[in-house]
Amino acid sequence: MSLLNQARFLLRITGTHDIVRRYFVVNGFDGALTMLGLIIGFHVSAHADLSIIINVCLGAAIALGMSGVSSAYVSEVAERKRALRKLEEAMISDLNKSTHGKAARLAPLLIALVNGLAPLIISLLILTPLWLSNTGVTLPVSPLYVAIMIALLLIFLLGVFLGRIADISWLRSGIQTLLVALVTAALIYLFTVQ
Repeated sequence: MSLLNQARFLLRITGTHDIVRRYFVVNGFDGALTMLGLIIGFHVSAHADLSIIINVCLGAAIALGMSGVSSAYVSEVAERKRALRKLEEAMISDLNKSTHGKAARLAPLLIALVNGLAPLIISLLILTPLWLSNTGVTLPVSPLYVAIMIALLLIFLLGVFLGRIADISWLRSGIQTLLVALVTAALIYLFTVQ
């Protein structure tokens, strides 16, 4: 069994597919909105050096990733242990060495990785134009504008993904998440000192 198939199997027997999907969307959305907020904040403030913007955003992305991994791991280990203990009580048997025991130990790790990698990867995608510009690649518009557009696109796509999960209009769902991002951007512009 391949590693991916084994991971799917473990998530299926622990009933955590929905949790993984939810963590991916929630933390991916957090990563995208955080980068959007930081980049807009830098855009409306005094012109900061691009390397400073990259370092601050990268620091935030790494912190989001680490927070996602550690918080999900701690909470999911507790939940999986509790679920395994209840199953053991129902079956009057020690399941520690069973497939269920293995799943209870590995599922939290898989969930934690998704929870941490989602905001990190999405943040890195948003930062790509800043890195390109910093290395000398000429972009047609300001790298901050390109990063903002990428953030808005990724937020829209997360909404599309949610719409497909809920079996509702993907366009409506995408527009709803995009509106959240636009309101966030408007609030940042409104409350930042220029």
